[in-house]
Formats: sequence, C-alpha cells, structure tokens
Amino acid sequence: MCDSNDQAELRKYTRRDFATWAASAGLLTALPAVANAAAVAEREVSIVTPDGNCDAYFVAPTSGAAPGVVVWPDVFGLRPAFRQMGKRLAESGYSVLVVNPFYRQKKAPTAAQGGQTPIAEVMPLMQALTPATNLTDAKAFVAWLDAQPEVDKARKLGTTGYCMGGPIAVRTATVAPGRVGAVGTFHGAAMVTAAPDSPHRLVGQTKARYLVAVAESDDKKDPEAKVALRTAFDSAKLPAEVEVYPAAHGWCPPDTQVYDAVQAERAWTRLLATFGTALA
Repeated sequence: MCDSNDQAELRKYTRRDFATWAASAGLLTALPAVANAAAVAEREVSIVTPDGNCDAYFVAPTSGAAPGVVVWPDVFGLRPAFRQMGKRLAESGYSVLVVNPFYRQKKAPTAAQGGQTPIAEVMPLMQALTPATNLTDAKAFVAWLDAQPEVDKARKLGTTGYCMGGPIAVRTATVAPGRVGAVGTFHGAAMVTAAPDSPHRLVGQTKARYLVAVAESDDKKDPEAKVALRTAFDSAKLPAEVEVYPAAHGWCPPDTQVYDAVQAERAWTRLLATFGTALA
C-alpha cells in the first residue's frame, strides 16, 4: 500500500476506511500472554542503509540463537502496538526486528497521534516509498539480522507485513530467496495489481512458505485477488495458505478500532504454525 505502483489500488480504499484506521491508535489492547514465554531482551537499534540510518526495535530471546524475523508495520508505522507484537513473537522463540519504514522522512513515531493522526499527514510517507526502496531496505535489514549473534544463521528467516507491509514482505523474500523461508501477510493491501511487479507476480522469485490472511472487507472489494494469489503460488509450487478472515481491514494490530481479538489470535496461531514448519 505504500509504493508508487500501488497508488491506484490505494484509491480503492475510501475516506471512511482511512478514518476508521485513523481513529484507532489510542486503544492499545494487551495481547494474551505467551505460554512458557522465553525471557527476552529488547533494544532500540539503528541500521545503516544506502539511504541513511533506519531506527528500529529489536527483541530476542536471551538464551541461545533463534530464527530472525523482519516485521513491516502498517500505515501508522513503528509504535507501541508493533513493539508489543514484536516482543510477543520473540517470547515465542524468534529474534525480531520491527522497522520504521518511513525513516527517510521521519524517525518513529511517524504518526504523532498514533492511529488518530489525520491520514493526510501520513499519506506522503507512504507515497514516498517505491518498490526500489522496498528492495534496498529489505537487503539492509536481512544483512543486519544475519550479523546479530541472537540470530541462528543455520535456520531460515521469516518476514511479516501488515496492510502496506504485505507487498514489502513479499519483496523481502525476493532479495534473499536463499534466506527467507516464510512470509506472513495480514490484511495486505495491493497484493494483486496490474503492475508488472505486482506481489503476486514476484512469488516465483522466492522459496518461501506463505500465509496470506485476507480481510473480509478487502475480499468483498476484490474477490478475484485471492484467486490470483492461489494461482501464483500453485504455479510457483510454493506451499501457501490463503484464507479470508471474517474481519475488517486492520484487524490484527491491537491498537486499531477494528481489532478483532478472536480473529487476530486465529491469525497469530497460523503464523506460529507457518514459522514452526518453515523455519525449523
């Protein structure tokens, strides 16, 4: 949802959609505790990229090395909700990097009022990103993770993307097909477009297992998108789970007005299962 090729797709989302997301940031719900949670250490980090230093949040188990994961946030960027989600994933046994995708323009928090920030203030941040910047960033973040002692280099990496992060997660898998073994996208925007580099056309360049969790509201707007995705995965002979969840776009982060605890937990369970298989 954040690159120039996807702008036509963005226009399919109404002002009401954006208003719903924007009204949501102040409502941060505590996520369920992880059973037998690993002890973790967290820190703010700065990652050198060709375009500058990216501020990010890194959290990992304190004992041993674990598979690395790159998390791409939604339109409101790196914020407490995604730190909470990243920490929960680390407690489940992963070394997690949650990035600020808008670092070229602004350090986190990039939405001053969280989800209540007027969409007009964050839209320029999304529009400044392109497929080229996605690829540049993905290379830098994968390399950074692989340089950390907390990351088990003998095991594959994972990546997740929410809303605008969905397409970026797919592109992350293309820059390091030998390293990225699992991709999870949640209410991903513009996963299927007419562009030559539409995410669904890129999956053949990857070697990952996929979990694609589609919002019911998005499916109603473009019911053929899930069909195109399934066809692409079948053609590439990649294991993939593409499912429509009975929830609204934006249902996964715990600070959104449309957060659906039941369906978010269902998606979370499927993510852990996907990672457990592909990153073992």
